[in-house]
Amino acid sequence: MFAYNAWYLGAWADEIKPQGLLGRVLLNQPVVFYRTEDGTALALEDRCCHRALPLSHGCVIGDQLQCGYHGLVYDRQGVCVKVPGQERVPLKAKVRSYPVVEQDEMLWIWMGEPALADPALIIRHPWHNDPGWAWIKDRYSINANYQLITDNLMDLTHVGYVHQRTIGGTPQAHSEAETQTTRSDASVNVTRWMMNSVPPPAYTAGHKFNTPTVDRWMEIDFFPPAVVRIHTGAKDVGTGAREGNREGGLAFRGLNLQTPETEKSTHYFWSGARTYSPDEPEGRNKLLTSLPPTFAEDKVVVEAQQASLDRQGGVPLVMIASDAGLVHARKLVAAMIEKEATAKESANREAPIPNAPPNAPPNAPPDAQPDAQPETQRQLHEQTS
Repeated sequence: MFAYNAWYLGAWADEIKPQGLLGRVLLNQPVVFYRTEDGTALALEDRCCHRALPLSHGCVIGDQLQCGYHGLVYDRQGVCVKVPGQERVPLKAKVRSYPVVEQDEMLWIWMGEPALADPALIIRHPWHNDPGWAWIKDRYSINANYQLITDNLMDLTHVGYVHQRTIGGTPQAHSEAETQTTRSDASVNVTRWMMNSVPPPAYTAGHKFNTPTVDRWMEIDFFPPAVVRIHTGAKDVGTGAREGNREGGLAFRGLNLQTPETEKSTHYFWSGARTYSPDEPEGRNKLLTSLPPTFAEDKVVVEAQQASLDRQGGVPLVMIASDAGLVHARKLVAAMIEKEATAKESANREAPIPNAPPNAPPNAPPDAQPDAQPETQRQLHEQTS
């Protein structure tokens, strides 16, 4: 089950090259991305309406897409405008187009009702465009449900166990971190403090601390249905980090976007940014290069979880205190899905019966319209019999 009326990351901006096509399955729907001549990114249903060959097997012609099978040409709204060998284009010759917004080096796509696609709802990540920050990015194909990845990010007590070689630190420090979880109608925040803790290998390699232990923070923000932003960092013990003085410490901004491919596979987009310091480029590079193996460790865990859940067939899971953030996150997503289902059900109830006369009450049986003439009733009855 997915929430469709939401913005999902469809691709990194540089994945869509001029004249290039990118086919990708998102929320069980095939989508093809391409750019127009002026560089605008567009997305259409990745299917020719003629013989169903994916349009990603075709080519870009100006601002339009040409199918690679029989040459049908589609405009930027997904309407077929040319059928080679005939003048008339069938009225039903069209595919779906999707709203797309490009910002912060990302391409966001709206898979639901186009009229509800408000760009103001997109979560901004300005660190991608800030020269004071260095960052890297990637996309992993994860064979697991997208919410398992969100769960993993919302409960960082796993870091001390799963990521011991990179960003971990001691497991005890993570398990005993001072944690506060808050939830609003639009987000969940988990704040964790590990005071006087041993810094992990990636931190000591990427930054010079003056004390053997550090005061370390983790601030996790979840925005439904599938965005997790994590601000982490550390500073010398007792130098005011908790009071808000974080200057001179190490700071890191992580962005995680779990876009469902299917119910059991996910496009996991991630980026990591850290403050850029010209006097320590080697340390900066060491920290950033530690990120791919860190995310690869998470991939192993969540894929093993999915396989285990599939084998067990719905065995109940026991909750513990550190699950508070992920529980709230799942509740927000469930609320979005329920809201869409309720709206769809209401719309179906209110939709008029096809062929009913204009003055008929919504959903009244055709042969029971009080204002219909006898002949009209007979015709409607024959049409629906």
